[in-house]
Amino acid sequence: MARLNSFQKLMLQWNELHPYNAVHMVRIAARLDHGSLKRAIQETLESRELIALRLDSKKGSCSFSGGPANVGLAILDAEGADWASLSPVIEEYLNTPFALDAPFCPFRFFAVRGSDSFVFGLSYFHVIADAESIVHLAREILQRYLAPDERPVSRWEAPKLSEPPSLRNPLILARALGNFPSRLAGIRESARPRVRDPENLHNSCAFFSLEANDLVALVEASRSLNVTLNDLFLALLMKSLVPLTAGRADRRKRRKIALGCIVNTRRSLGISSGEEFGVFLGSFVVTHEVPRRIGLTDLARAIRLQTERIKDRKLYLDSAFEAVFASLMFSFFSTGRRKKFYPKHYPLWGGITNMNLNTLWPRQPGETGWDYCRTVSTGPATPLVLSITTVADRVNIGVSYRTTVFSARDVEQIKGDFLGNIQQLKGKE
Repeated sequence: MARLNSFQKLMLQWNELHPYNAVHMVRIAARLDHGSLKRAIQETLESRELIALRLDSKKGSCSFSGGPANVGLAILDAEGADWASLSPVIEEYLNTPFALDAPFCPFRFFAVRGSDSFVFGLSYFHVIADAESIVHLAREILQRYLAPDERPVSRWEAPKLSEPPSLRNPLILARALGNFPSRLAGIRESARPRVRDPENLHNSCAFFSLEANDLVALVEASRSLNVTLNDLFLALLMKSLVPLTAGRADRRKRRKIALGCIVNTRRSLGISSGEEFGVFLGSFVVTHEVPRRIGLTDLARAIRLQTERIKDRKLYLDSAFEAVFASLMFSFFSTGRRKKFYPKHYPLWGGITNMNLNTLWPRQPGETGWDYCRTVSTGPATPLVLSITTVADRVNIGVSYRTTVFSARDVEQIKGDFLGNIQQLKGKE
């Protein structure tokens, strides 16, 4: 059996509190054939030996078995054609646990019928795969479905679940130990979101999109401000959260808003895109006091000062050490204390996971009617997550949130301010 890495072990502990799942969806301009799609799923899982997952949480190890892929494919109907119409379906998949006590399939598949297209959905146990791995899995399944006589073109390999090199590198480990106190001190300056019921980790979800002219405006703004798109997304989310942080600016302590950001570490670890199936993630945190009158451009520049240092020194790799520390702390806590740990000691207001699908799954010339969206469980650490996916010339954003921290009205306000700030940015061009 392969060893789980530090992130996977922490994810597994999170899963003991609430299902730690994620959902990806692909809209295809083709007619749905249940039998053919199910056959493509089975052939892909069998060829990649992703059939039965066996977990040993005590030893921190897991393995996949071969054999026939007896998986189901749920066929659903939706009231509308946009991603938001699927929110009730996605919410159910985010909150439905996988049974871990015996070998199990860590994927659930569904399809939503349309008149001349369909949505292919894949819910998965996040402990065994990151978003890039799932993109390659979904791509191969649909390649087999749309062109069953052609051999899928892909390079990704069977799961490799050993510890990322970052934690075994003594220089990186020493740096992580040296930076840990200052990182923790920065978080301790941040306001704590109000958790109405710490026992409730239920996730809800919402969706919205940025159209082509919005994306063009963001790209042009990022160039003129010398910031990245990721910096702008962090600034947009942080500024949209300000109305929900009443009284924060008047306090003597804990005046900042803290946001987390997930990083794909494959390139930093020397792993080419599409080569390995597994979890290769890092993370970092940015903080700012965000006074009400600060403009989006000034906030983005301030965030850039933090992210530039993080990227230059690859400090997101240090989060592997933080995962080990958090996992060790969790092992000494009761279930009740685990649920209260992050809001009290590591208070994030939200986070983003940003993926450019155009680099992972380029659209073929003349290909139309194709779209992609995703969302992920918040876990106990982050009460709201924006899963941002750039597809062709648009951006789809899945919002997952803990209902005991944010209400549906709160999320609508965040969405409205997020889009409104983009319009203001466009007006200044």
